[in-house]
Amino acid sequence: MTFFEVLVEGASDVPTMREIMTRKFNLTESQDFRIHPHHGKGRLPDNIEARPDPNQRTLLHQLPAKLKGYSHCGDDICVLVVVDVDETPCYDLLQRLNGMLGNLSKRPRKVLFRLVIEETESWFLADHEAVRRAFPKADTRKIARITPDAIVGAWEELAGAIGISRTSVTGADKFSWAEKIAPHMNLETPISPSLRKLISGIQSQMEID
Repeated sequence: MTFFEVLVEGASDVPTMREIMTRKFNLTESQDFRIHPHHGKGRLPDNIEARPDPNQRTLLHQLPAKLKGYSHCGDDICVLVVVDVDETPCYDLLQRLNGMLGNLSKRPRKVLFRLVIEETESWFLADHEAVRRAFPKADTRKIARITPDAIVGAWEELAGAIGISRTSVTGADKFSWAEKIAPHMNLETPISPSLRKLISGIQSQMEID
């Protein structure tokens, strides 16, 4: 049975990833997976072999060191790294991630990179029915017209649909949105292409067992 170490950018990603792992794959937290939030995305360090700056707690800054730390893991551990694309071309970001992994002096046997296009709120925008069920008073007409995974400023669009001023949105708001919307997401036939790819990647790792 594969155990997943799930690395995400921030706390607001945790409820969604927990929902995917538990509801879609019937996994148990701590027993089958752990989720590790960071303080944002950040950037890969120039020297991937150097000790990371302890004051830089972003995902990408810490990623090389964390992957080296998992190098002792066997085939029963998969490090799943979930990164927002934002406005970076997918190919470029994935190439940088794979290049970093290949150049590490030590690395785990199983690493799965999955990109979120544009950010986890994009998955909610694509599944506007889940938004409506979580927030019955939300105006989902506008987000229903957005192409899934379009780069549109996802959290801003979601805030507008829910009826929250974009200038007042906090990390706590995003966490709350995820807690409320994720349980209603369609995980059997996901509408977001990047969510489909994440789910298929996890499934493939489980099937290797």
